[in-house]
Formats: sequence, C-alpha cells, structure tokens
Amino acid sequence: MATIRLWFGRQNFCLLKKRSFLLLKLIAVVFAVLLFCEFLIYYVVIFRCNWPEVKTPAYDGKQETLDPVLKAMFLADTHLLGEVRGHWLDKLRREWQMERAFQTALWLLQPEVIFILGDIFDEGKWSSSQAWADDVKRFQKMFRHPQHVQLKVVAGNHDIGFHYQMNTYKIKRFEKVFNPERLFSWKGVNFVMVNSVALEGDSCNICSEAEAELIEISHKLNCSREEHRSSRCGDGPPLPASAPVLVQHFPLYRRSDANCSGEDAAPADERDIPFKERYDVLSREASQKLLWWLRPRLVLSGHTHSACEVLHGAGTPELSVPSFSWRNRNNPSFIMGSMTPTEYALAKCYLPFEHTVLTVYCGAAGFLVVLILVHLGLLGSPFVLGWKLLRKFKTT
Repeated sequence: MATIRLWFGRQNFCLLKKRSFLLLKLIAVVFAVLLFCEFLIYYVVIFRCNWPEVKTPAYDGKQETLDPVLKAMFLADTHLLGEVRGHWLDKLRREWQMERAFQTALWLLQPEVIFILGDIFDEGKWSSSQAWADDVKRFQKMFRHPQHVQLKVVAGNHDIGFHYQMNTYKIKRFEKVFNPERLFSWKGVNFVMVNSVALEGDSCNICSEAEAELIEISHKLNCSREEHRSSRCGDGPPLPASAPVLVQHFPLYRRSDANCSGEDAAPADERDIPFKERYDVLSREASQKLLWWLRPRLVLSGHTHSACEVLHGAGTPELSVPSFSWRNRNNPSFIMGSMTPTEYALAKCYLPFEHTVLTVYCGAAGFLVVLILVHLGLLGSPFVLGWKLLRKFKTT
C-alpha cells in the first residue's frame, strides 16, 4: 500500500513538474515577445538612423570656424484620438507606439529642436474644454522631452478646424498650450511657422491678422539680407542672414501626388486624384504669397499623411512629411535635418512597420499553440517529426 502511494506521489510530482516547466516556458515566450515588440524593436529600427552630413564650404584661408550644425527633427499628423471617435484599444495601441518611437528617437538621436507639423489631435476642432484638457495631458505625457530640447508645434485643421470651423477661441486655446511664435531662430537658422489654416484669402479677421504677421516677418527677413541696414529696419537686433525654412501643416499648391514616388508615397491608385485647393493643399494665390514674401530655401509640410518631394517656382523644394502614427500608415516615419545658415541635409527615419509587429505576435501565438499541443501529446515533438522525416528521406 505504501509502495502504491509512493508511486502515485511520484507520478503527481512528475506531472506537476511538467506543468510547471510548461508554464515557465509559456511565460518566458510571452515575456520575450512583449519585450521585443513593445520596447526593443524601436531601438533596433531607429538605431539604424543617422543624422545626414551637411555640406561645408571649402576652406578659403579666411574662415576661422565652421557654421554650427543644428539637428532638427520633423514629424507630422499624430492625430491623438479624442473622446468621441477614439476606441480605447485604438488609443492604447497607437499612442503607445508613438510614445515609444518618440522617446526612443530622443534617446538615440538627441535632436536639439523638434517640429510637429499640425494635426496633433484628431478632435480638437470640436472637443469640449474638458476633452481638450484631457487630450493635452496625454500629449504632454507622450511627447515629454528634456528642457534643453525645443518642441515647436504648428496648428492643423484637426486642431482648430478648417477655415469655416476655426475661431479666435480655438486658436487662443491652441496657442495657450503651444507657443504662438511664428519666427524662430537658432544657431543662425531661421524658421517661419505658419498657421496655414488661416491662409484662406477671404479677408476674414483671423486671415487678415495672419497675413499681416507674415508681411512683418517678411520685412524682418528682408532687413537681415541687407548688407547695410536702412533706417526702415529699426534699431533692434537683426535676424541671422539666412533664407528661412518654412514649416506648416497644409502643403503648398500642387495638382496631385502624381509625381510623388517612394515606398511611403500615396498609394498608386490615389496619386492621380486632383487636390482640392484650401482643403488638400493651399490655394495657388496663398502659395505664391508665401514664396514671394518669405523666399524660403526649404518648405516642410504635413496633412496628406504621405511623402512627396516637389519643386516650386524658381526651384524651392518642399517635402511632405508622412504621418507619425500607425493609425494613418503602416510605415510611419520622421525627417532628420542637419542645418546651417547656408546649407541643409535631410534624411528619413522609418519607425517599425505595424505589420512586422503583428507578424511577430501571430508567429509567437502559433508557436505557443504548438508547444501546448506537444505537451498534451496531441502533436508529436517537432524535433522528433523532423528527425523521422530526415531518416525517411535518407533511406529513399
């Protein structure tokens, strides 16, 4: 009797040991997959990105020091979901993706200034005061950054509404959170941040104020280009003598994305669809005014969620920055810019593809199912099956 009890005890112990071992393996696999997909993959992917080398002028015997290089990062269309359209799972998944991508890029690349090109929120155009405060709080948590890193944000149509939706209250609410300055200079590089939603050209009060502000900025930039300052330039400190970089949400006018290419351009079946002025892109008139007034050397914009490079007028380049969120793209990215007062170089940094993460999760789930079936004896060990197939192949 004692022998039988001992035998049953050993059997139960062995069974418990096998189950515990299986549980440990399952926990290890789940932990490893979660660690890779939710943390490590961002380091693996973004680690491959490097700041582009900016051209430096040839040494002429007079130049004592090279111009300092400013490291600027540009991203667009984060579209943080609000209380109306936002499903909790969608919020959790996509916001975690953006937070991890942003924080990893900060740690690995260490930019000095970051520009977000509008549509920070998805429902800012109609959100209540409380909903707006909640969305802002989430944004500040996700895009937290050290004090020495500048974060600059321009307004998009989802932040303050299209022209027919925006009003002074929404603009003031936005500018209370994000600095309203339109002209920003650092390391000799001038940036002009435009509220492109207000460039409707219909002489509304908000539009008139926006245009007047841009004309004043144009005056300051023109004064900075003069070798001998005229009396009309005033006595204040001049701006750096550098053609500005234009940063805005709406792209300058172009007919369509037909000439855009690349893996993150608009889908092929959408590229020939004509753009609607004042909705998809700025109007011809507003685009010409910006080019005439500001004479930028580079334009960066968002809104379309896809990448595109175009030349305007006398050769002014514009780069449309794709969306930063998985909600809008499978392959989100951001732009890295190395800039001096006279030169610049741009490079694109892709984030992890959403389908890559989903594939890893599906593969891990399949592996766990096989592991459980093998443990239950419902499926032979893959190693045993492989060995039998190999022996069968050798004997035939």
